[in-house]
Amino acid sequence: MTVMTENEALTIPGVLEQAAREFPGTEAVVDGAVRLTYAELHARVREAARGFLALGVEPGERVAIWAPNSMRWIVTALGALCAGAVVVPINTRYRGEEARWLLARSRARVLFTEDGFLGNGYLAMLGVTASGTPDLPTLTTAVAYDGPRPGATSWDDFLSAGVTVPEEAARERAAAVRPDDVADILFTSGTTGRSKGAMCTHRQNVRTYLAWSARTGLRHGDRYLIVNPMFHTFGYKAGVFACLLRAATMVLQPVFEPDETMRLVEAEKITVLPGPPTVYVSMLDAPGRSRYDLSSLRLAVTGASVVPVALVRRLRAELFPQVVTAYGLTESCGTVTACSVEDDDVTVATTSGRPIEGVEVRVTGPDGAPVPVGQDGEIVVRGHNVMVGYLDDDAATAAAIVDGWLVTGDRGRLDERGYLAITGRSKDMFVVGGFNVYPAEIEQVLAAHEGVAEAVVIGVPDARMGEVGRAYVVPRTGAAVTPEALTAYCRERLANFKVPREVVLTAGLPRNATGKIDKAALGAHLL
Repeated sequence: MTVMTENEALTIPGVLEQAAREFPGTEAVVDGAVRLTYAELHARVREAARGFLALGVEPGERVAIWAPNSMRWIVTALGALCAGAVVVPINTRYRGEEARWLLARSRARVLFTEDGFLGNGYLAMLGVTASGTPDLPTLTTAVAYDGPRPGATSWDDFLSAGVTVPEEAARERAAAVRPDDVADILFTSGTTGRSKGAMCTHRQNVRTYLAWSARTGLRHGDRYLIVNPMFHTFGYKAGVFACLLRAATMVLQPVFEPDETMRLVEAEKITVLPGPPTVYVSMLDAPGRSRYDLSSLRLAVTGASVVPVALVRRLRAELFPQVVTAYGLTESCGTVTACSVEDDDVTVATTSGRPIEGVEVRVTGPDGAPVPVGQDGEIVVRGHNVMVGYLDDDAATAAAIVDGWLVTGDRGRLDERGYLAITGRSKDMFVVGGFNVYPAEIEQVLAAHEGVAEAVVIGVPDARMGEVGRAYVVPRTGAAVTPEALTAYCRERLANFKVPREVVLTAGLPRNATGKIDKAALGAHLL
């Protein structure tokens, strides 16, 4: 590619400009019947940037997007970044109060939404009316992708307003974006109290996903199915940003459904399909899988504290020649470590790989000092990927970043090669008769059973022991397993205090919108 200045090379507008200049005819986005080349995507983004300028959006102001994966989502986000604004994605599963709090907290100036997605009336949830939204004083404009609504303009009208803005003004605004400007604020899941907005810059995003792409093997010519939601770093950054950096093709799916995913793989010759383990389990066990030609698939990228070795081997044997695992947090631009395609099955399944370029990882004890190789402790991270801080929360930022190290709240251990194994969240640990128990260890044992598709373990109160383990297990299709057999299986492989006191068989597990198991919802969902 043509050599760019540092400002161009380390900003998202610069990366888009480079991709359009070097690969103008390469297909950039496929969204149903809509197909855009990189030249066309660049033109659409410039239109959106002019729309933002017409609204009077200034550099640093916040633009929120509450919508599923779509071409318009991508154009909105990139247009906002080219206008110097800050992107604030909103979880599509949020209800009105959650979204209203996030919009108020971020002081969003503009909101984009697909108002009828999955039957949701997002604008009604927010109380948006023709006279505005009184309890959201900073929100001056709402734009509905799926047509005009009371109190909201249409996407077409938003773009039309930008015609009055000279092309040169939009070019100048994009060129004025600097690498250390904040690019986005992604709010954490908020498992304890209100969620916090992690602020990351253009430079951090570009460097992180250059490293991610190099480690995982994403390349120009790949056709990447983005089924991970774009309100999350997995879909937005490891999806959109990574594809921009490699000028790869983004094929979009708004909601995961195994048959539709496999249809898209066949029709679009998909080569790269990242996702949580549940995506792959669903595809492997889909009754109609044999009807589809999935031979184009090359690379799977996944991550979880437990990825069974058996699953990695099945994926490599039946779907993907290359499978890698990775680990990251919203506060680390979404990535800390990753395996490479050269790593063996056991390494891929039992570790999350090595730190990406420019990033350090330590595992520390209670005193904050590094622990020996192979010993469990808390994971801390230092490098270019660590967020600027939490939005308007100096106390939380100071607690999260100590002497330049991001305190993750995750536990793990490093091996002699520098590969990181995640053993669980500090908050997930429970104490059985005075002994610390980390669910990930038990889950890994259960997941290795040939009759188990998925397993999750939580601690529950016990009058005698304080807490004991309860395992929720999804059996493999056609497998005949019993709670008693699984308990015996664990007893052969684990110390007695780690063996789940109870095993619950279930057809499915509650999940959040990114596909991760929602442990907090287990009781309400299954009991």
